[in-house]
Amino acid sequence: MDKIQMVDLKGQYLKIKPEIDNALLKAVEDAAYINGPQVKQFTESLKSFNKVAAAITCANGTDALQIAMMGLGFKPGDEVIVPAFTYIATVEVIALLGLIPKFIDIREDTFELDYTQLEALISDKTVGVVPVHLFGQCSNMEAVLAVAKEYKIAVIEDTAQAMGAQYIYGDGTTAFAGTIGDIGTTSFFPSKNLGCFGDGGALLTQNVELGEKVQIIANHGQRKKYYHETIGVNSRLDNIQAAILDVKLRYLNHYSESRQKVAEKYDESFKDLTELIIPNRAKYSTHVFNQYTCKVKNGKRDKLKAYLHEKGIPTMVYYPVPVHLQEAYLVYGYKKGDYPVAERMCDEVISLPIHTEMKIEVQEFIIENIINFFNKDGK
Repeated sequence: MDKIQMVDLKGQYLKIKPEIDNALLKAVEDAAYINGPQVKQFTESLKSFNKVAAAITCANGTDALQIAMMGLGFKPGDEVIVPAFTYIATVEVIALLGLIPKFIDIREDTFELDYTQLEALISDKTVGVVPVHLFGQCSNMEAVLAVAKEYKIAVIEDTAQAMGAQYIYGDGTTAFAGTIGDIGTTSFFPSKNLGCFGDGGALLTQNVELGEKVQIIANHGQRKKYYHETIGVNSRLDNIQAAILDVKLRYLNHYSESRQKVAEKYDESFKDLTELIIPNRAKYSTHVFNQYTCKVKNGKRDKLKAYLHEKGIPTMVYYPVPVHLQEAYLVYGYKKGDYPVAERMCDEVISLPIHTEMKIEVQEFIIENIINFFNKDGK
């Protein structure tokens, strides 16, 4: 059996190698390496796929978050509500801009921010909230938007792990993750559902004026070269990465379906394991499974991780420490016990291998060993 991988990027590439290679060669031959035709083409493709008024590419997902907050006019000292359980980038940009992160606990079933706590956290300094569509499915956007509208705060969707997921409104209509709030941000890091061969990011919005503003900010604050109308940053998607992404975007729905099939097999296989809780499916979202993240009960997570490692099965823990307890963020005065669900999830979550090229024999080997652990070795 081949070495088991969390994500098989090489296998994914080989399946579309001629298309990728041709796109790369064309990008090199055009010799327009910055903001070339491939960037323009991918930007239009991304806009069309997501059905948004504006799509703006940038250098990475972290930049996308920062540019979004700059575009919304957040000022030092403003408060932004953000989950205590997320990747550090979501909070990092808040700190870098001199804003104040105001943490909110998460829901144990879906890992999203606990929208029932949102209203109580809003103060006269609150300017925004960042729902994180963690692991591949949307947060409850209608609940978030209802509170945000009442208190006139902005909603920035962190869609780095959920590109292609669809939010399902109460009336049955749908919209893509990242297109529902004031602005959405995403990452094209290689392991994402839509990943390039390096770094990349983008912003999505239905607000044309806001889209123009963040486009200017991402380009040194200039609309016209050498005429700088606002403070900006230098954050550009590489032309070669854009060429790759434009090809892979055509396969995004297929990639999502492939991951969903792997997840369904895991679900069926683990449904009777009382100490391994499979991912919850929110009724208001599809799930594109950037990660297949389970919860391990009774303090057995680390033992399971070590057991699988011995069998040659990789796993990941997203995330081992909640943001409010990270050393760099202790300055904000939070302490252990402030966000109990987030803290408990850090001790229980484990993500299993899942990707578009998963072979059935590999998945069955993973499943067999996990079942053996809980039925025999993990007793």
